Amino acid sequence: MTNDSTITPFRIAIPQAELDDLQERLARTRWAEELPVGDAAAAPGPVPPGWEYGVPVGYVKQLVERWRTGYDWRAWEAKLNAHPQFTTEIDGQNVHFLHVRSPEPDATPLILTHGWPTTVVEWLDVIGPLTDPRAHSGDPADAFHLVIPSVPGFGLSGPTRERGWDRYRVARAWAELMRRLGYDRYGAAGNDGGSLISPEVGRADPEHVCGVHVTQVFSFPSGDPAELAGLSEEERGKLAFAEWFTQNRGAYDKLQSTEPQNLAHALADSPAGLLGWHAQLLGGNLDPDFVLTNVMIYWLTNTAASAARFYYEDATTAPARQKSNGRGTTVPAPTTVPLGLANFAWDYQSIRTFADRDHSDIVSWNVYDRGSHFAAHDAPDLLADDIRRFFRQVR
Repeated sequence: MTNDSTITPFRIAIPQAELDDLQERLARTRWAEELPVGDAAAAPGPVPPGWEYGVPVGYVKQLVERWRTGYDWRAWEAKLNAHPQFTTEIDGQNVHFLHVRSPEPDATPLILTHGWPTTVVEWLDVIGPLTDPRAHSGDPADAFHLVIPSVPGFGLSGPTRERGWDRYRVARAWAELMRRLGYDRYGAAGNDGGSLISPEVGRADPEHVCGVHVTQVFSFPSGDPAELAGLSEEERGKLAFAEWFTQNRGAYDKLQSTEPQNLAHALADSPAGLLGWHAQLLGGNLDPDFVLTNVMIYWLTNTAASAARFYYEDATTAPARQKSNGRGTTVPAPTTVPLGLANFAWDYQSIRTFADRDHSDIVSWNVYDRGSHFAAHDAPDLLADDIRRFFRQVR
């Protein structure tokens, strides 16, 4: 491990030979077999027809055909390279990040964190509205300087090289990154895994973090019967859905948090397999090129294994960070930095009773009737507006 804190300009430039190799692999895909649609017993819960057993062959074939004949990686490479990018070493790990400064000199610094199975591409549609609200019919006082890092082990940061890269270590790295960039007071926001990491940035660096904005508050029952008895009927419905999802649609979490290397061999060798594995969360309703670009970055960087290890590391270390509540169960120590939630329609539904237990200063809680788990892509107007309104209260 070195102590090099140099920040180095970075541009994506994938060799054509790697793109040619990908094309050859896609052309040689051996497809999985499956039952005809309609032959499978209907699964409980909101499962689309044909998805009862997981991601269907037809969907993967459709996207692979797009990947081979219609998708333009170079256009997306140029879109990413239109934003300033850098790398630096933090805690022995390479960290890639976009650093997009606002034209407004007094803009609020904000670090945005993606999750799995996305990348920094997740945030592209909100960069303009957040950095330059004046150009998007907004108030220039709401502008942000954006820092958008690739989580260590994910995508353009490259694979992690040692154990221990859980949400807490990433949060400490983000605090160091913001210090290194000269930001004394800043906000943090995230989605999916970023909704786990961002509150920990506030916990790791409370003197400098003005607020934390998330799209999910992942707070679950502590095991205390009195806690469950106090839930409203609406909250009970949300809890029932969360339990259903965990049992019926949580294959990625179960495998990646226990034995992530088992599947990594296949994902490193088969781009169609990587697409199928990632599609279980990305689903069939997102723009195909958005899906392919996120998958493409994992493929080109060979980070399927290291991204999966994040789940293992987090599952291994999170229990040690909890404390007894005096009744034989454990609850997380509450965060103290102001927290805001934007909860979108087709996403995990956060439960306020549990959230109030885990976060002592929730100042904003908004629920929307559209948008999915990837709201920065399919509801960027709602998300950008919610982020602006939250940070008006806390900066």
